[in-house]
Amino acid sequence: MAAAVWTNRGRRLQALLLRGSRSNHSALKTNYDALIIGGGHNGLVAAAYLQKGGVKTAVLERRHVLGGAAVSEEIFPGFHFSRCSYLLSLLRPHIYRDLELKKHGLNVFMRDPHSYTPMLEEGVKGAPPRSLILGSDLAKNQDEIGKFSQKDAKNYPEFAAYLEKLASAIHPLLDAPPVDIRGITAGSPRKRLTAAKTLLPFLKCGLKLGGNIPDLYQIITAPIMKILTQWFDSEPLRATLATDGVIGAMTSPSNPGSGYVLLHHVMGELEKEKGAWGYVEGGMGGVSRAIAKAAQSYGVDIFTEKDVGWILIDSEGAAKGVSLKDGTEIHSKVVLSNATPYITFKSLTPKEALSEEFMKAVDQIDYTSPVTKINVAVDKLPNFLASPTPHNKPGPHHQCSIHLNCEHVAVLEAAYKEAMNGRPSTRPMLEMTIPSVLDPTLAPPGCHVVSLFTQFTPYHIEGREWTEQDREAFADTVFDWVEQYAPGFKSSVVGRDILSPPDLERIFGLTGGNIFHGSMSLDQLYLARPLPSLSDYRSPVKGLYLCGSGCHPGGGVMGSSGWNAALTVLSDLKHHRNI
Repeated sequence: MAAAVWTNRGRRLQALLLRGSRSNHSALKTNYDALIIGGGHNGLVAAAYLQKGGVKTAVLERRHVLGGAAVSEEIFPGFHFSRCSYLLSLLRPHIYRDLELKKHGLNVFMRDPHSYTPMLEEGVKGAPPRSLILGSDLAKNQDEIGKFSQKDAKNYPEFAAYLEKLASAIHPLLDAPPVDIRGITAGSPRKRLTAAKTLLPFLKCGLKLGGNIPDLYQIITAPIMKILTQWFDSEPLRATLATDGVIGAMTSPSNPGSGYVLLHHVMGELEKEKGAWGYVEGGMGGVSRAIAKAAQSYGVDIFTEKDVGWILIDSEGAAKGVSLKDGTEIHSKVVLSNATPYITFKSLTPKEALSEEFMKAVDQIDYTSPVTKINVAVDKLPNFLASPTPHNKPGPHHQCSIHLNCEHVAVLEAAYKEAMNGRPSTRPMLEMTIPSVLDPTLAPPGCHVVSLFTQFTPYHIEGREWTEQDREAFADTVFDWVEQYAPGFKSSVVGRDILSPPDLERIFGLTGGNIFHGSMSLDQLYLARPLPSLSDYRSPVKGLYLCGSGCHPGGGVMGSSGWNAALTVLSDLKHHRNI
């Protein structure tokens, strides 16, 4: 049986992953300039920049493996999975360059085409069912879309350019803290002048948009279906594009704000290709490993299996370090939390250090998640009715994000409504990826690893906790749907790892199971992320900062929260503020 296969290649890969994820050989000291709680990618980025700035820094990760949600784990012998996050794109280019991540081992397999949506329909005159494939070649995209609508095919290049213009204009906002409203409106003239500099990225964004400012306003406030209906008529195209408006979010294509989620997912850049997504060699843990190696090369101390119990507060109400759950105390000038804001303030910060009013606000942060992630080991490649490939040989569509149950927007709407009523969707939206098609190091010969990012599932099932029976039943539902598109899939399954929203919270520290560390809704973006009083990465406790995806610019934009938080801390240390 394939699960028992254990190859030399698998051993080599496991050794590589462990070398990158274990702590370095430095002994844990009792004093640092900065301590970072959590070894996720943002925490590691913050550590690297702090150390480069001359601040002696240590990272404390509670699990045995670094990376937070960007981890690689061998769940079944010989099968290595990106267990939580599964695709790379939104790693900011300047971080990639500054930290020399390619030199530190980051290797990415580019995907082209990018998206594949097969239909569930009877083929005409013996032909297979139709499908829609989209990639970087606009002419090919138009040919594909033309199978459903010539009008849509004609409009698509203009739509792609429209999205790209809006997304590129927002980039200055991603790479800087939000505007310092309090600094601009209060304090001495000198302080106001300094704070006014935070307006520059906002102004750059506005200048780049020019006459497109109304378009940006519309897309960040409107339902994605309002936007897509203005451009397109064909359901397969609209539904495929709509998936990026709801991915990871408990929302429907008809809800306001889903337009921004789509824009958020086209902001990325990979190997200088706009909007591209790729597979990291060895899984997403390869990103974390490369950032960790860069940080260690500057002198950062990184430790796994160091579970922080609480943040130490001195007699003046300032953070002075942490206490591990084993009782070890480590002191520092500043503490940065890569945990969610909820965990940071509800679990790690002593209650007496925070006001009741502030804690009420923290309780109101939305962490609702629709996601159940299923990692699957298979002993043969899925073979789709719409694009059959004989002899277990991959076709171009196998390297894509494969969208199942996504040929009609009504299917997405129905799945959302079921979850909102407390039930896992009976026809869930499925995004399947098969990274082993491009990265053979992930599975034994002839076998593959399959990622199923599924929506919509609630945190509680009709008011009660998930049971093991619920997990298995939902996975059975998912596999039954995959089987309809790719007969033989169920018989190829060697093992499956089912992560419901509570599992994502328990294992990865994702409050509510939310992959973004908090919903990417309009009330939780930019100046209001995660709260209006926390948008500058500083907390109400002096010397305590947030650096995770719960801060601006938000989940998925890899490294920017850590980068911005590190710059804030370096500035405060230099000017003896907030310490």
